[in-house]
Amino acid sequence: MNIQSECIGCIIAQSERVCEAIAANDILTNKIVSFVEASLSTADFTLSPPVLAAPLYEQMALFANKIDLYDTQKKHATAQAQHYMPFLRETIEHSNNPFMALLKTAVVGNVIDLAAEVAFDLHSAITSVFDTPFSHDDSVKLAEHLKNAKTLLYIGDNTGEHLFDALAIEHLKILYPHLEITYMVRGNFIINDVTLKEAQEAKMDQICNLINSGVNTPGFVYERASEESKKLFDSADVIIAKGMGNYECMTPITRKNICFLLKIKCSVVSRSLGHEIGSIICKMDN
Repeated sequence: MNIQSECIGCIIAQSERVCEAIAANDILTNKIVSFVEASLSTADFTLSPPVLAAPLYEQMALFANKIDLYDTQKKHATAQAQHYMPFLRETIEHSNNPFMALLKTAVVGNVIDLAAEVAFDLHSAITSVFDTPFSHDDSVKLAEHLKNAKTLLYIGDNTGEHLFDALAIEHLKILYPHLEITYMVRGNFIINDVTLKEAQEAKMDQICNLINSGVNTPGFVYERASEESKKLFDSADVIIAKGMGNYECMTPITRKNICFLLKIKCSVVSRSLGHEIGSIICKMDN
């Protein structure tokens, strides 16, 4: 999906949050924010928001002399998520509908988004998600597709959230023991998105296959992916794509059997999906 006028202000606000995150002094803050504002003054409105933002984040990292702008925040988010793992595991295992419970577990982690318009409250999200219906609910359709599938490509989103993805994948393997699952991560450090580093630290390679997408954007962009990732994307029987960045980059849809699993956190995605900010979505595109 293409950027809208609101995206410009949102990306500028993101640059200000970067400065706060890295404790930038006034000189560095002015340098970063001025660069982003100047770059966006000639923005290409045919691009998706993640594609537009990617080179800006790369330049911000160079200005800050940091490889990973959000390394500290990612560690904190992971520690927060780890705290809730026993509760979420128990909830899935004792649920009358474990498939719905694992989907809710996966989507609740999607609040951990440092590029969103709205701040996240993980505790509030977790305590309410199991009583909150999907505003768009294709869970039954997804379950039917998985029943007949041999391969699932699960495209991750944010760090911290990846622990909830791991728990969801564990239980997907119990429900669908025939299913070969691959978890796809970002190709480099971008915002707080999950990379191979965090997935391996969480030992996700012990429960599923891992693949580095090769993309430098906060969302899967087919044209920027490695050849291996493209082949996997093309051949997977079912794809679960987490988060707004993947939705923004992959809309309009270029293939069948993609399920978008996300929480709506901005007005542009809200309009695109036809649901309010704060809604949780399980949308299967055929």
